[in-house]
Amino acid sequence: MRNTVVDLRSDTVTRPTPAMREAIARAEVDDDTLGHDPTVARLEEAVAAILGKEAALFFPTGTMANETALALLAARGTEVIVESTSHFLDWEMGGPAVLSGVQLRAVAAPGGLLTADLVADAIRPPSNLQIQTSVVCLENTHNAAGGRILPLSDMKAIRAVADRHGITVHLDGARLWNAAAATGTAEAEFAAIAETVMVTLSKGLGCPIGSLLAADRDRIRVARGVRRLFGGAMRQVGILAAAGLYALEHHRARLVEDHTRARRLAGLAAGLPGVAVIPPETNIVMLDILRPDLDADAALARLRTHGVLLHGFTRKRIRAVAHLDIDDAAIDRAGLALAAVFG
Repeated sequence: MRNTVVDLRSDTVTRPTPAMREAIARAEVDDDTLGHDPTVARLEEAVAAILGKEAALFFPTGTMANETALALLAARGTEVIVESTSHFLDWEMGGPAVLSGVQLRAVAAPGGLLTADLVADAIRPPSNLQIQTSVVCLENTHNAAGGRILPLSDMKAIRAVADRHGITVHLDGARLWNAAAATGTAEAEFAAIAETVMVTLSKGLGCPIGSLLAADRDRIRVARGVRRLFGGAMRQVGILAAAGLYALEHHRARLVEDHTRARRLAGLAAGLPGVAVIPPETNIVMLDILRPDLDADAALARLRTHGVLLHGFTRKRIRAVAHLDIDDAAIDRAGLALAAVFG
């Protein structure tokens, strides 16, 4: 751990490692908007290959990449199916409505994991009186569900439903790397069920910024224009892409360490009174506060006095995320802080 404070708020708080900083400093760059930044081109080709898609496009954020995917797939005035606690619904500022003129249909799923039956029930029948369904969006891993993995078998069954109804699929794979690491299933197998796939570099992989959208070449060609519409030009982006290339080579394999540490933290918290632990499948630990005299804000404030930072997810739920900057000693320290607050 490289910080004196144990920061478990998110896997987005990581600092570039010295080796990653060196890769950034050595990056070969050009103006990507005017033609071709060689480093970002290599990153886009590498991510497309990993995901089994024809092409990929670099974005500054996962939200921007997600919103671009909807602009590609969903006709204005149509409806997009999402899980009721999805990133699209809770964390993207109403972007689907504002940017693409579509509405979201929130489907509550047990544990946050959509099923083929739930999706089939949510698809609108052909009608001149109702809005029509255009896209189903899946999230893997599912952040609000505690980093849970949507099983590949369920994703394939949802794909089959989408095919029967002539609608497309987008995969919000911000933490798809974690799903692959935990299951041993290649990212391309998950990605194969969707027309468009978003993956993030600035979460589990420890980059300072960056996400990519992958799809067929025609959609990525259009996506380049949508990206400009939504946010403008990307210039010497190779400086950021160099961090992504380094992370793909050096940080994917180590994700299982984060999963192990998340399970350790969950185990340390499991026996404490007044808190219920959602068993982690990947690197996210959700803790539900059961004490009536304590809410998330108060618990977080008490944890801060012990030098431990967690994230308030709801009024009675707090979240801890294991990541590149967290070692075993940090997990033990966080466990002691939780014991001091809840024990």
